[in-house]
Amino acid sequence: MLVGFHGYAEDAEAQLERLRAITESRRWLCVSIQALHPFYQRRTSRVVASWMTRQDRELAITDNTMYVKSCIEAAAAEWPTMPNLVFAGFSQGVAMAFRAAVNTSWGVAGVIAVGGDVPPELTPNELKRLSAVLLARGTSDDWYTKEQFDKDEQRLRHCSVRIHALTLSAGHEWSGDLLVPASQFLRERYPSGPKSRAEYCWSHTDKSRLVKMVEDGREYDEIAAQIGRTAAACRAMYNLLTKRNV
Repeated sequence: MLVGFHGYAEDAEAQLERLRAITESRRWLCVSIQALHPFYQRRTSRVVASWMTRQDRELAITDNTMYVKSCIEAAAAEWPTMPNLVFAGFSQGVAMAFRAAVNTSWGVAGVIAVGGDVPPELTPNELKRLSAVLLARGTSDDWYTKEQFDKDEQRLRHCSVRIHALTLSAGHEWSGDLLVPASQFLRERYPSGPKSRAEYCWSHTDKSRLVKMVEDGREYDEIAAQIGRTAAACRAMYNLLTKRNV
């Protein structure tokens, strides 16, 4: 699953478009999460959102973390998903991408961070949970400075995170020059493509158990409890494996 976090005064649709522009994202289930604090964009009256302000920051971090967790669980319940996650954030969404990555109970394959810094409150032990990070900034970005970019790179390296630091000929933006490196980053997380998104998250053992239990006449609710997935996911996988359209 590729999970996106938009920047300040943006919405989930904006980040979803960015994710879908990455060629390799076609192999992933793309989920873009909208921040909890909506407001009207002054010039257009469009509804946009913010992840937090300085006021009640700690409470907002806790609320956001729980909210993101529930969004991921809801998406996984509806769609058979990959075993690991990549979190992708832009600007203010970068901090949320890192916070979500270190707090999830799922496996984290990596973080794509563009134009935003690593949250200062995250400890070395928390950051060590990350396997890889694509860290990017534009050369003319006045918000995410080179000094902060360099500090974040060193901080992640000291935590033994595999990091690809990327400087783009851009400003404070999700540049088109990012698409190829981001696609390569996703490809490296899973080098061989799955037959389908659904099959990607199932081990051979679980597939075999599923087929046997269904053919033994077991109910999907019972099977789901045994395998640790939803009944809908089990039914979808069985239909896929047996090529049945029911």
